[in-house]
Formats: sequence, C-alpha cells, structure tokens
Amino acid sequence: MFKAVYPGTFDPITSGHEDIARRAAGLFPQVILAVAESSGKQPFFSQVERVEMAAAVLADCPGIQVVAFSELLMKFVRAQGARVVLRGLRAASDF
Repeated sequence: MFKAVYPGTFDPITSGHEDIARRAAGLFPQVILAVAESSGKQPFFSQVERVEMAAAVLADCPGIQVVAFSELLMKFVRAQGARVVLRGLRAASDF
C-alpha cells in the first residue's frame, strides 16, 4: 500500500492538475496533493487560498488529502510516510 504525494504550487489548480490527482487516486490508496509555499515564484493566490481551492475541487474524492507544505519536498514526503512522488509533464522540456 503506497502513499503518493503530488506536489506543486497549484496557482490555481487546473483541470490538468485535477485529472492527474483523480487518476492517481485510482492507483494509490492515499494521494496527498501538497501545495507548496513557493514565495520565490510570487504566486497570484496565497497558499491558504490555493489549498482551499484545491480542496473544494477535489472534495468528492475521499482518497485525496490537500495540505500545505514549505519544507524541502523529500523531507515532506518522508514525514508523510509516502513512497511515491507524482509529477505532471507539460512540455518536451519537462522530459
């Protein structure tokens, strides 16, 4: 039983983000959508707002938990007891 973390800024959450999270929920018993602080990116929405938006979009999916994080990703992943990190690919440069 693997727990997965799907990290990102989600500024705002998009249909693509939602699709990846929902697909992951079909593969893993628990998916943590981890909303990064990302102050260096100067996000449009605050971290609290981004968590609230993502939680509202995914409220009907009990296998997905939306949480905020601000530490290094791998430190967060270990603290959550997760074994998988999910990433979406947007363009050829992401490969």
